[in-house]
Amino acid sequence: MTTSEERVVLVDEPTLADPVLVIALEGWIDAGFGAATAIATLLDISDANLVASFDGEYFLDQRARRPMARIVDGVTTELRWPEIQMRHGTDAGGLDLLFLVGPEPDFHWLEFCELVVGLAEQFNVRIVVGLGAFPAPAPHTRPVRLAATVPQASQQLLEKVGLVAGELEVPAGIVSALELAFADADIDAITLWARVPHYVATLPYPQASVALIDGLSAMAGVALDAAALRKAADDARSRVNELVASNPEHAKMVADLEATIDEAEGNTLNTSVIPTGEDLARDIERFLRGEES
Repeated sequence: MTTSEERVVLVDEPTLADPVLVIALEGWIDAGFGAATAIATLLDISDANLVASFDGEYFLDQRARRPMARIVDGVTTELRWPEIQMRHGTDAGGLDLLFLVGPEPDFHWLEFCELVVGLAEQFNVRIVVGLGAFPAPAPHTRPVRLAATVPQASQQLLEKVGLVAGELEVPAGIVSALELAFADADIDAITLWARVPHYVATLPYPQASVALIDGLSAMAGVALDAAALRKAADDARSRVNELVASNPEHAKMVADLEATIDEAEGNTLNTSVIPTGEDLARDIERFLRGEES
């Protein structure tokens, strides 16, 4: 019989000093590819190396997440299997970072959470920060604001970011299950959500990735430079400006969004409370159905 411990393989056991665990698993809501672009940048600038890999045969549906075949002159030379990994890197000051990356598990969520929490305890993780992005009634002409979700035990962390006002029920990603699992282990956990303008939610939106990296830096007290993304963010904003300017109806919509967002209160991370839970739920549901708002 295979045990839970055999579902994860430790490739390296580095000696870490109170690392931050950053979670960005593919497959759940990620408007504007905000989290995917942010984590790819973080893995690059932190020179992250493999620490552990999870059993893909057990946790992943390989028909839904097919391996990539390499074919050279008609000869199949290799298959690259999808894999959930934990990687280790450092920030600009040498502080330790762990990254949980790869596809969101398709099966055995509770067992997966148990394994991740076990690794976090083994490496003495001091805080867990998840990354995500959702479509929101926000204009592209203003800085991307963040909202956050936390388990009740980490509620004090919301004061640094913002919250989803009111009661909200949406389909959960693995990050919600992990938040609760970390709470049971007395490890602080928070997920940062970039608010991506709903009218560009299906396009790459590097502004969201910059906001997530800056938010992670401020939340966890680490030094992470998003400079590589800022030029891409400026270029994307210019392209959206051109598209909006050519359509009076779109220009009015953006002006109305600007008026609404400018009335919102700021806070220490330059984020704000999102308008209402109903607005958020409606935009998330549209995004998941592949509809435009």
